[in-house]
Amino acid sequence: MMSNSPDKRSEWRAILHIQARVAVLFVPVVASLLLIAALAGNDRKSVPDVDRTITGSVR
Repeated sequence: MMSNSPDKRSEWRAILHIQARVAVLFVPVVASLLLIAALAGNDRKSVPDVDRTITGSVR
């Protein structure tokens, strides 16, 4: 920091408070995306079984 005046400190605190609020807003979004990714990963495990039956019937 260039200067440690009280005005600059209050500005930095205000900026940090805004960043903290934005981070709190993004926590549920990230958590829901992780949950969706986990569910999608579980669905992908069943796909090769379906592909095996399709390729078996084509032959």
